[in-house]
Amino acid sequence: MPLLESLGSDLIEALIGLLMIPIGLLPDSLSAPFEYRFMQRALLTSVLVGAICGLLSSFVVLKRWSLLGDAISHAVLPGVAIAYLLGWPFFIGAFITGALTSLGIGAIERHTRIKSDAAMGLMFTAAFALGIVIISKIASSTHLMHILFGNVLGVQTSALMLTLLAGVIAILAIWLAYRPLLLYTFDPQQAQALGFNIGLIHYGLILLLTLTIVASLETVGIILVVAMLITPGATAHLLTDRFKPMLAIAVLVGIISAVAGLLLSFHLDVASGGAIVLVATALFCLALIAAPKHGLLVRVWRRNRLQE
Repeated sequence: MPLLESLGSDLIEALIGLLMIPIGLLPDSLSAPFEYRFMQRALLTSVLVGAICGLLSSFVVLKRWSLLGDAISHAVLPGVAIAYLLGWPFFIGAFITGALTSLGIGAIERHTRIKSDAAMGLMFTAAFALGIVIISKIASSTHLMHILFGNVLGVQTSALMLTLLAGVIAILAIWLAYRPLLLYTFDPQQAQALGFNIGLIHYGLILLLTLTIVASLETVGIILVVAMLITPGATAHLLTDRFKPMLAIAVLVGIISAVAGLLLSFHLDVASGGAIVLVATALFCLALIAAPKHGLLVRVWRRNRLQE
């Protein structure tokens, strides 16, 4: 364990050093906050979370899994509360309850007459209510508020290492299973006909979502992480009709949102999670208005051309 922690710390230092190279090229008004050590850690965490959420948000949007992302993000709350009571790391409890809720949704959908949207609503409201009940019995819940709303400016090294690990796992999983995931996203029946195990792909993608949500807890928080799993992908979907460019644009939107939100949080002294999501929403609104093919301005222009 000490060796792994040492290697992880060295890797984090190297990544921070790489990030500080382009930061040093910025004007002093923008680069000055990153002279502080906590801002450097927050910057790396924000970039990692923005990239991971952006990458997976493309699948969430195309699969119409927005409610599922919301369900998982709420379902981790009781796991966080139980881990807090037992003195465990938050991510262990969060991942366990998130995974169990995901499996429960699948079991209800497959073995009862209840449809998927109702199953998600039932499971995540029950899990969220359980988490609230447990938190209400804890004398001091100040730190748990950071889990609910995010506090990237106070991110710990252990959380940063978890985020880095989640990012590596997500990138490797998507790279190694790109073709099955692509087929499953657009045409599950064809994927099954070609011999792919769509059940394994389905639950594997859900576990990736759960891992990403757990890794984002201390950055944007439980309540706002679902926005980062939807907004970058939705923005990219307005800007391109091709899947690979959509992945790249979604990752870029996620990173820009995270870094810009971090700077706003520092300068305006506001909640980091809320600032990050608001920047992502502003980018979505900009794409909604000015996207070259699917933007509102283009639609108005086309409608006026047809009326002439």
